[in-house]
Amino acid sequence: MSDLTHVDDHGRARMVDVGAKPVQRRVARARGCIRIAPETAARIAENAIKKGDVLAVAEIAGVQAAKQTAALIPLCHTVYCTDIQVRARLDADAVVVVSEVAAQDRTGVEMEALTAVSVALLTVYDMCKAVDKTMAIGDIVLVEKKKE
Repeated sequence: MSDLTHVDDHGRARMVDVGAKPVQRRVARARGCIRIAPETAARIAENAIKKGDVLAVAEIAGVQAAKQTAALIPLCHTVYCTDIQVRARLDADAVVVVSEVAAQDRTGVEMEALTAVSVALLTVYDMCKAVDKTMAIGDIVLVEKKKE
């Protein structure tokens, strides 16, 4: 088990100590989508969903989620994000969400980027569930992570 960073010698989960690592600029990008019915896409485009502007609310939810990642994922470090961008794009049968998160820290921000996308997509689901029972969230991936 010694090759697993979040597990101690006895197999118990633990948080990794990153205190000795240098502070560096960290950037991560993630992407995901939710498949929707064409009729739902038309309603979103016309801003005809009763709960409001689906894309705008999803983007804001993604930003909020990125800031709360450490509270949601038990062994995730608290990271001071210096920039969080979340964009939701409407296609004919899907909403595609892309996030980019940056920080000056000792650990990466990939979990923040993935959480932003996940919660943005869940927000689309929540806002459209009354009109579309066929929605499916998927293809959530880390596109890039880097340190500079």
